[in-house]
Amino acid sequence: MGQVLVGSTLSALSTGVGALLILFLHGTITHKWRDILLAFTAGIMMAASLLSLIPESLAAGGILPLLIGIFLGVLTLTIMEKYIPHIDLEHSRKGIEIDEKAMLIVAAITLHNIPEGLSVGVSYAVDQSDTGNLIAFAIGLQNAPEGFLVALFLMNQKIKKFNAFIIATLTGAIEIVTGILGYYLTSFVNFLVPYGLAFAAGAMLFIIYKELIPESHGDGNERNATFSFIIGILFMIILIESV
Repeated sequence: MGQVLVGSTLSALSTGVGALLILFLHGTITHKWRDILLAFTAGIMMAASLLSLIPESLAAGGILPLLIGIFLGVLTLTIMEKYIPHIDLEHSRKGIEIDEKAMLIVAAITLHNIPEGLSVGVSYAVDQSDTGNLIAFAIGLQNAPEGFLVALFLMNQKIKKFNAFIIATLTGAIEIVTGILGYYLTSFVNFLVPYGLAFAAGAMLFIIYKELIPESHGDGNERNATFSFIIGILFMIILIESV
């Protein structure tokens, strides 16, 4: 329990570490670098899903729990996105007031932090403790640029730098709660472990393809984003192999 609490907290606080950078930022960041950061985090999450969560699920339960878990992860994110009001980070709708827009982006990021927290918690329920540390580290790596981009967005909506930093940091706090929830569910009901791992993988794959990749390809920086995505995958492969 101690490990999952530490891992969930550190991965969640990485959002704040990234957001902290806006306090020292003078000027703004270009769309090119935003897209590169988004694509890099997508690559990290892709490698973590395909090379860690999915193989662990297969080893723990076989193909049927894997398929069911991935389907449930995708279905859950689809339902949440449909019924919880939000807007995407880079593609906001015209005609939305500044305060409402800021509130919607916070809802969007908090929404997609839920499966990330579950991923960490479920991973610590696996017998191999390295899996939990690896997923917590991967989620933390992708949370940092995400926190920076959220804080930057809020700042561009005329919210003060410090307030933007606090709000962005708090969006990651949900991961601590969902991490503990995921750990307890799969620790005390052992047969749920492969389903939980696959659920986390499915949710992360949904976020990658539905959110991160489209957002990194909307401003004419597709080639740079593609290179960054591949670098993110390779970085995570090296990390997995070194554990």
